Amino acid sequence: MEKKRILLKIGSNTLTKETDQISRGKIEDIGRQIEALKNEYEFIIVSSGAIAAAKQFVKLEHHGEEMNVKQALASIGQPHLMRIFQENFRELGLFTSQCLLSYSDFENADAKANIKNTINVLVANNFIPIINENDTVATDEIQFGDNDKLAALTAALLKADLLIIATNTYGIYTKESFKNGTPETIATVSGTQHLTKEISSSKSSHGTGGMQSKIEAATIAQEAGIETWIVNGLKDNFISDAIKDLSKHTKIIVR
Repeated sequence: MEKKRILLKIGSNTLTKETDQISRGKIEDIGRQIEALKNEYEFIIVSSGAIAAAKQFVKLEHHGEEMNVKQALASIGQPHLMRIFQENFRELGLFTSQCLLSYSDFENADAKANIKNTINVLVANNFIPIINENDTVATDEIQFGDNDKLAALTAALLKADLLIIATNTYGIYTKESFKNGTPETIATVSGTQHLTKEISSSKSSHGTGGMQSKIEAATIAQEAGIETWIVNGLKDNFISDAIKDLSKHTKIIVR
C-alpha cells in the first residue's frame, strides 16, 4: 500500500505549549503519533521554534535592529531545537534530519530539484525531514508567517497529500461566535475565499503568523490540489484525533 504524505507544520505556540520554553512533552507527543501512524503515512515536518528555544538559554545584548537579534537568536536556538527533536524521536525509533530553506530556493529551478530529490531520498530511507527557514539569511517568516507559507510551498513542491497546520485553536472560528465568547469551529469549507472575513488579525505571543497567514498558506496548497487542516496542536494526539475525526478542526478542501 502506498503511504499518504503529510506535511505537518508546527508553530512556536504549539511547541512551547504557550509557555516560555520548548516543551519536550509536546515533541514526544508528536513523535508518538508519527510512530503509531508510520505504516500508513509518511511525515515531513516544518517546524518553527528556534527563537523560542534560544530564549530559554540566553538574553542577547544588542544595539542594532530587533530583526538582527531575532536572527541571532534563531542561529543559537536551531541546534537546540533539533537536539530536542532528535533525542525524543530517537527514543521512539524515529530518525530525523535537518533542512534549512529560504524563499529564494523556491524561485530557482535547480534548488527546487535539489530540495525535492534530497527530501525524497530521506523519506524513502525512513528519515523524517525537519524543515525551518534559514533565518540567518532570510527574515520573511520571522516577520510575517511563522513558517506557514514555507510549509505550503514545501507541501506543493513535495506533492504532499495533506497539509496539517498545528496552532492554538480548534481551527477557524466564525467571527460572530468568537465575538460572543462561544467559539464555533468552521468544520469544512471549500476553498479559502470566504474565510478572511471570519478571522481576526490577532497573533499569539510566540508565533508571528496569526490566522491570516494560515489562510494564505491554505490558498497556496489549494492551488497545488492539496487539502489543508487547521488543528489544535496544544492537545495530545492532535494528529491522530484529526485523522480519526475525533476532534474539532477546520478542513479546507480542494474545490
